[in-house]
Amino acid sequence: MKTEELCRCRVASQEKGLYRLVCDGGEQPARVSGKMQYEAVSPSDYPVVGDYVLAERNDGGQAVIHQVLPRKSLLLRKAAGTGREEQAVAANVDILFLCMALNHDFNLRRLERYLAAAWNSGATLVVVLTKADLCADPAEKIAAVEQAAPGTDVLLTCAARADGVQPLLPYLTPGTTVAFVGSSGVGKSTLMNCLLGEEAQATGGLRNDDRGRHTTTRRQLFSLPGGASLIDTPGMRELGLWDADAGLETAFADVEALAQQCRFQDCRHGQEPGCAVRAALESGELSEERFRSWQRLLAENRFADDRSAHLSAKEKKFRMIAQYNKNNAKH
Repeated sequence: MKTEELCRCRVASQEKGLYRLVCDGGEQPARVSGKMQYEAVSPSDYPVVGDYVLAERNDGGQAVIHQVLPRKSLLLRKAAGTGREEQAVAANVDILFLCMALNHDFNLRRLERYLAAAWNSGATLVVVLTKADLCADPAEKIAAVEQAAPGTDVLLTCAARADGVQPLLPYLTPGTTVAFVGSSGVGKSTLMNCLLGEEAQATGGLRNDDRGRHTTTRRQLFSLPGGASLIDTPGMRELGLWDADAGLETAFADVEALAQQCRFQDCRHGQEPGCAVRAALESGELSEERFRSWQRLLAENRFADDRSAHLSAKEKKFRMIAQYNKNNAKH
């Protein structure tokens, strides 16, 4: 089919192999074409919520997606579980709201993980602290977050108050796409319902053991009254790193700067002489918790990089096979 005969649409929801597209004529269920399935060699080759695609409309039936248009941003993570492959979370996001509740769920080490994973996405990151009414000293928590995420906007919200989502509004300009990301039960869906002015998503809060309940079950894109678009994602019990070298360098810029000052380039920051990182730990300039978090995430990312390199070689091989078969089919 010729490109000019296809319709430019946006992926509004995704659940397994089923999609819902928003087009000029309204919404329509969709599937990917057989050719697209044949040529795809990694999960990110498939459409994800927020993607712009070229699709063949089918009145009364399923549309067929033929092409994913170039993305300006893409949030990736290692797929949950023991498998070692990437998972695309959302595409074409302008502002990524990283949500964390101000209760027992507050965890700077988890925030560092989210920052490292998300900084590579191409979106602007904003930390959103939720449930301010449950915190006796929000200022202390804000200061801790600002230290862990220097240069990143930090917003304080409380969906229980009428004006509790006001800090989010300046970011919701017409044509902007924002996305909420965070662990289960931190209040993403509640904030989204406040912004939409309707009960678009179920809410659940935290269980008795303070571990979140999954309430959003699939990724969805919504249109906000002011002209912005909002992507809600299921709560993530884990956010594995994938190709996060640049994200780690940014999220831990202070530790990386210290490491550059070490006497030896291959310093392991143990007992080596002239270790600037160890000196900062001993003086209290760098906390042991942040240092251990950096080491742990570095090791995880190296493991993911090894797997990513393996998959890249595998993808190249399959692309060559697909191109060979395509060329032979013409003869």
